[in-house]
Amino acid sequence: MDNVTHTLFAITVGRTSLGRAGRGTTAALVLATNAPDIDIVTALRGGTNYLHWHRGPTHGPIGVVLLGALSAAIAHYGMRLWDARAGGRGARRPAATFPMLLAMSIMMVAFHLLMDLPTSYGTRVLSPFDWHWYAFDWMPIVDVYLLIALAAGLLFGNRSADAKQRYASIAFVAMAAIYGVRAFAHHQAIELAPRLFGPTLPAKCADAPDTSSALDVWPRQTSKLRTESSEPRTRRCLIEIAAMPTFTSPFDWRIIAQMSNGYEIHDVNVLDARFREPAAEGEVFWRQSVRYPNIWTPATVQATAAPVVNVFLGFSRFPDARTVTDKNGATTVRFDDMRFASGFVAMEQRVRPFTVTVHLDTNGRIVDSSLGAR
Repeated sequence: MDNVTHTLFAITVGRTSLGRAGRGTTAALVLATNAPDIDIVTALRGGTNYLHWHRGPTHGPIGVVLLGALSAAIAHYGMRLWDARAGGRGARRPAATFPMLLAMSIMMVAFHLLMDLPTSYGTRVLSPFDWHWYAFDWMPIVDVYLLIALAAGLLFGNRSADAKQRYASIAFVAMAAIYGVRAFAHHQAIELAPRLFGPTLPAKCADAPDTSSALDVWPRQTSKLRTESSEPRTRRCLIEIAAMPTFTSPFDWRIIAQMSNGYEIHDVNVLDARFREPAAEGEVFWRQSVRYPNIWTPATVQATAAPVVNVFLGFSRFPDARTVTDKNGATTVRFDDMRFASGFVAMEQRVRPFTVTVHLDTNGRIVDSSLGAR
C-alpha cells in the first residue's frame, strides 16, 4: 500500500489500548510502518537498482526484526533527548519502555508486509531467503476507500478520548469489510473469465503452471511457455488467468488471460446485471477483449542479455515483448508488464515507468538499454 495509508493505519493503532503504553508509542508506530520503504534509497543508483531491491530484504523476515528494532530505538532515544532538552518541565505521562516500543514496532513492520501482500503489485515476503514475489491481487496499490475509512476514523475520533478508541474500532471494522468485499469480488471476476472470453479462450497448455492457489507467486519457470521463433508452438493455448483490481471501484476488475502467443484483456464489473442470468447463446463479450501479441523472436532472446531486462523479468508478472526492425536492420525490443497496460500498447506510445527498451545493432549486439525510457 501507499505510505499515506500505512501512516494513517499506524496512527489509528496508536489510538487503541496500545497507545496507553506511554509516550513515544505513536512515533514508534509511524516510524515502523514506513520503515520497510526505506529501500527507496537504492534509487540513488538508478531505477534498475531500485527495481532489483524494491520490496526485497526490507520486506522480509530479517527486515521485520531489524527495522522494528531501529524504529523503536529512534523513538526511544529521540524521546529521551527531547525530555533532556525540556529539562523535565511540565506534567507528562510516563514514557513507554524500550521493550514495549520494540514489540509494537516489530508488529507494525509486520503489518506493513501484510498490507502489501493483498495488492496486485505484490511483495517479496521471504527475501533474502526466497526472491519470489507473492500477491493476492485483491487491492490496488492505493485504495481510496481505505484512505477514507482511516481518515474519517481519525477525524471523528478527535472529539474526545473515548471517541478516539471508538472510531478506531469502527475504522478497523471498515477496513476488514473493504478487504472482504475485494476478496469476494476478485473471486467473482475470476469465475466470470470463461464467459467473458467465450470461444476465444483456448484449452490450457499442457505445461502451464498450477495456478489454483489464491496466493499468486512469480516469476514462474515460463521460459518454455514463451513463443520463440526457434521453437514455435503448434497450437495456441492458455497459460494463466488473473484479475487485477482497479482504483475506482472494488467491483471493477481487469481480467488478464495469458496465452502462449500473447495476452487478452477484458474489463468487467461483477455487478453487471447481465451476469445474474445464465449465459445466453450468442453472447459476444469476447469481442470487447483487447489483444496484445507476445512473440519472442531471436532478437528478443538476445535482448534478455541486458542486465536491466533480467531485473525486469524478475519483477514482471506478465511480461510482454514486441520487436520492431527499422529499414537499416537495427532492432528495438520493448518489454512491458501487462498489469500496468492501458489502451493499446504500441512502440510509439508514451512509455510507462515499468517499461524496458533495448536497442540492437544490425549484428544483434546490444547498443543500449533503459528502464522507463524509449
